[in-house]
Amino acid sequence: MAAETKGSRGRFKISVFLSYPKPCMREQAVFIDRMCAYLDSRGFAPRTLGVTDYDMDAPLKAIRRLMLESNGLITIALRRTYIETGSGNFRTNLAGLKSYRLDDTWMTSPWSHIEPAMAYQLGLPILILREKDVLEEGLLQKGVVGMYMPEFDLDGSIENYFDSPEWNDLIFKWEAQVRAVVDRKGLPPQLY
Repeated sequence: MAAETKGSRGRFKISVFLSYPKPCMREQAVFIDRMCAYLDSRGFAPRTLGVTDYDMDAPLKAIRRLMLESNGLITIALRRTYIETGSGNFRTNLAGLKSYRLDDTWMTSPWSHIEPAMAYQLGLPILILREKDVLEEGLLQKGVVGMYMPEFDLDGSIENYFDSPEWNDLIFKWEAQVRAVVDRKGLPPQLY
């Protein structure tokens, strides 16, 4: 397994899986570029299937292979599908279950749920960032994978977000967990 990747300056970088749907707005692309630059500056090599790594196998097999070579995962749940008017549990007739409104709601790609679930099963440190107004469901609900899930707003300054105490506290905690994974991968298995 390739736990480290040689960077452009000749030093080794820690391989991490960066999961995000293809940006559909300029601000989203800028946010992804800023995230990649941040990770690179901190000694990480962000890897994304179809962007930095390519594979001829079925996507789930290729993702698993790439995750096995990674030491952590960051998922960025970007806005993808807009629901102007909608309902959840539409026409429900089960006792105790009520329908609810989904008006003016954004959804993200299903991969923003699938890839973190795969990383969780491998025991990788996970950090999920959710764009403002993306529906909180599945793995995007706060606390599901254990770490607090921040919401970012691309209507504001991207630099303000990357300078915020919330971002710094979360990313430093995630970085420490990833560096611990790298350290533990070098240890022999324990019998007890």
